[in-house]
Amino acid sequence: MSTYKTERKALDHSHHLSELAIRRGVSPLKGLFKYAAKPGMLVLAGGLPHEDYFPFDSISAQALVPDSYSTSSAIESNTESWFWKMLGLGSSKETRTKSLTIPRYPTEFGQVNLATSLQYGSATGIVQLQKIMKEFSGNVFQPSYDDWTTMIHTGNTDAWTRCVLTLLNPGEGFLTEEWTYPSAIASAAPYQIKPVSVPIDAFGMRAEALRQLLAGWDESARGMKRPRVMYTVPVGQNPSGVNVPFSRKKEIYDICVEYDIIIVEDDPYYFQQFAAYSPEGASEPTSSSPYSAKKYLASLVPSYLKIDHQGRVIRLDTFSKTIAPGSRLGWFTCAPLFAERLERQGETTTQAPCGFGQSLITQLLTNWQYEGYIRWLHGINAQYEMRRNQLIKSLADAFEVTPAPRLATGMWSGCDVLVASEKILPSSTIDEKRVFGRKQYFSFVPPAAGMFLWIKVHFAEHPAVLRGDEDELTLEMKLFVALAEGGVLIAPGWYFSADSTENHDEERGQGHYRIAFSHASPEEMKKACDVFASVLHQFFSH
Repeated sequence: MSTYKTERKALDHSHHLSELAIRRGVSPLKGLFKYAAKPGMLVLAGGLPHEDYFPFDSISAQALVPDSYSTSSAIESNTESWFWKMLGLGSSKETRTKSLTIPRYPTEFGQVNLATSLQYGSATGIVQLQKIMKEFSGNVFQPSYDDWTTMIHTGNTDAWTRCVLTLLNPGEGFLTEEWTYPSAIASAAPYQIKPVSVPIDAFGMRAEALRQLLAGWDESARGMKRPRVMYTVPVGQNPSGVNVPFSRKKEIYDICVEYDIIIVEDDPYYFQQFAAYSPEGASEPTSSSPYSAKKYLASLVPSYLKIDHQGRVIRLDTFSKTIAPGSRLGWFTCAPLFAERLERQGETTTQAPCGFGQSLITQLLTNWQYEGYIRWLHGINAQYEMRRNQLIKSLADAFEVTPAPRLATGMWSGCDVLVASEKILPSSTIDEKRVFGRKQYFSFVPPAAGMFLWIKVHFAEHPAVLRGDEDELTLEMKLFVALAEGGVLIAPGWYFSADSTENHDEERGQGHYRIAFSHASPEEMKKACDVFASVLHQFFSH
């Protein structure tokens, strides 16, 4: 764990707890666990199955080694070799693994074992994993106060739902980016808790817009109290793919201090921060210097935790994007008050994270050690950057992709925007009107992090809009259906809108879509982009 000491303590934020959270008591049965851990205690209180009756004597796995993937994000000219290199496989390289085994009972002190991890357990997770992630958060995120803590959870979406129930009451609202993670909105909606959208730009949530919103809040007109919770995805913002720089985070944090707002920092893409996009792709490193975890971490935008000197940030991290979504594991980093209330909630819902997942991931991280896990994170970061580059390359093959003039206002103001137009093939009959009046179908900014490309389709130039027959929202869904029927599934933009009135004034005439580059192979990306080009050409022709 980080040895840096601040001698600061988290402020008392108990006034932020929801009425439900205040009413939560310790689970009667879970409350017995603190006594059950006492050496020599004869436990006859709980309905614990006996460990001898678990049908697993041990669990074994072949785990990849931490340096399985190169930290370079270069795209090779040969697509097939690019694909195999991406997997760390191929004729010249065997997959390197190491055996992991979790026994039923420990053979040495502190060893991960099935008798403990598969038994009813604490909502905070098994002790070994808690310790690993506490040290990890201290080293990587460096909270600016001393009494912070960590707690294992079952993935960031469930963790956010816990935050909603712990911090918000029905009829209240939470601040979030104008385009945001749909499940964050959906999980709060049944409790009559609504998003309050804040405009974004190329650097995420706009600090001046946030201040203006809070300073001018009219409770009677809005029908709710001024929000006191913010939900934000600051790295690889979902869906826009932008990063909030540290300077902007400081501005936003200061505003949150001024208006007494709790920040829920949902950061699943933190370790997928990319170099600026170049049409040539990344180049192989020329330096022969040894790998440095410290240097890699220094290249990442710091977390809100690094400036949180009051304990008002609840950070959500997940193993879903770095190890496997099916593990259903992640962890909170927050002040003790919030951790204790979140634990109380977990005791009567999930009870505890999955023991199988905890066993395997704990053993994996114990084997890899801190430096090995950072090396793994850096390697898969390079792979996702390479996938981003490959998707844009596939778009450039299917469309005429050129730089657009820089915008002075709006979400992409000051960005290097690329615009995709109808491609005129060399074999096509030259038509001067077609060449100089070619349709500009959509625009995009290469994402700075994450797994998605956010595009704006220029529906303002669609014949139906020009005739006044339909608006961009109708066309957005029609194009979505046309693409799906053509064999390509992307996500329609309205799913991500935090503004229920669709009042994105600067986005009028645009349709929005989120395209994932996280899973498809290079061949599938190329095929999908070719279909996209064909469908768009037909769609804009009538």
